[in-house]
Amino acid sequence: MQKPCDFEERRKHLAGLSDDELKQRFWELARNIVRPLYDLAHTHTSPSIERSVLLRMGFSSLEAQSIVSSAEKRGLLGKGAGNIVLTFAKARGIHYLQAGKELVSGNGWDEVAGLFGGELNS
Repeated sequence: MQKPCDFEERRKHLAGLSDDELKQRFWELARNIVRPLYDLAHTHTSPSIERSVLLRMGFSSLEAQSIVSSAEKRGLLGKGAGNIVLTFAKARGIHYLQAGKELVSGNGWDEVAGLFGGELNS
């Protein structure tokens, strides 16, 4: 049994859109599809998951614990500990391991809060 082709009927609502409008519509739909995954990841992380990410990035257990604890204390854990370190490193123009070590020593958290639009809760 062959399914009838209804492509022309299904695309009528898109027929009048320009290439730029189609591209914009595509990215809007893509964002809508990914949003629940993003929200889930943002609200369902845990300190152990974030420590695991940092360990895989090359930080020691003690360094990972320090970064995660500091991020959690400041309400930034949902941003992702690895993301925090990478964003901070990029902002400073330094290697991410060096950026992590600065965060471990307590330096840069004000800047991190600013980068993520957060406020310090320390």
